[in-house]
Amino acid sequence: MALGLLLSACSTVSYYAHVAKGQGELLVHRREVASVIKDPATDPALRQRLALSQQARQFASSHLGLPDNRSYTSYVKLDRPYVVWNVFATPRYSVVPVTHCFLFAGCVAYRGYFSHDRATAEAARLQASGDDVYVGGVPAYSTLGWFADPILSSMMHWDDDELASTIFHELAHQLIYVKDDSAFNESFATFVQEEGLRQWRLSRGLGPQDDRAKAMDDGFTHLVLDLRDRLKAFYASGADEQALAVGKQREIADFRARYAQWRDSQWPGDHRYDAWVASPINNARLLPFGLYDHWTPAFAALYAQAERQWPAFYASVRQLARLPQAQRDQALQRWLDSGVANSL
Repeated sequence: MALGLLLSACSTVSYYAHVAKGQGELLVHRREVASVIKDPATDPALRQRLALSQQARQFASSHLGLPDNRSYTSYVKLDRPYVVWNVFATPRYSVVPVTHCFLFAGCVAYRGYFSHDRATAEAARLQASGDDVYVGGVPAYSTLGWFADPILSSMMHWDDDELASTIFHELAHQLIYVKDDSAFNESFATFVQEEGLRQWRLSRGLGPQDDRAKAMDDGFTHLVLDLRDRLKAFYASGADEQALAVGKQREIADFRARYAQWRDSQWPGDHRYDAWVASPINNARLLPFGLYDHWTPAFAALYAQAERQWPAFYASVRQLARLPQAQRDQALQRWLDSGVANSL
């Protein structure tokens, strides 16, 4: 995830100071991974995870053509479970996000805080003004190459695949990033993450991943996006505010019923999403879904067209990145349709 924290054109002085302080603390407290590994006081489990991270870091540059720099060669032990909390907001009867624009990252659908208290305070302010809000913790992010991003202790609870693939994802943001186009940026980085992980596992003599978790995740995401589409259509119906309030809750209740039917028919005994579905749902909570993979199949088709060669693939992606967004979306849609057709 590319964090929209740096140099906001419309931020308050207080937010600038908060961001500078948070990023500065990461820079001050980082230690070279090599030193942490050699330190006799380092927990053996942490030593093993950090060693694996450096193998993945080297693979990212030597095999995937990702930036060869100091990012993810240092380590920071945090005093909190997440490095950042993102605050998402929408109007009460809209699924269109409240966006925030930043000089380097462009406009994004959230605002990040290094402090949970500050994030929840901002969420409370937005909620008091009538918006739907959602606060989500972020274990890792990219500064798009402006700083040498460290490995964070919040990443250490992941399994080996997620640790390696997240490094691939964040380095992909450093390689190619288009301002004001989150769907493009995240889908591109997600493709690099997934294909990079496949090649990484192959290089280590490991078999293919178990696709069950991804298939279930894809199915659940489809259900959530369907709810978002239903709400969008309902909000555009012209109903009065009282009817909108009632209809909104009806759509959410119907979603919970569809989820239970889908889970019991296709994934009996698997309740991994039950807690999410049972928790309060509003428009803002739906925003992160689909952000990371809308165009991912299009990038897969583009990679196949480049004969699975990373330099040729990246050159094609850069050509897309230079297009105006409308033309870029049209081109991606053609690649998306091509990828779907070739999979049938």
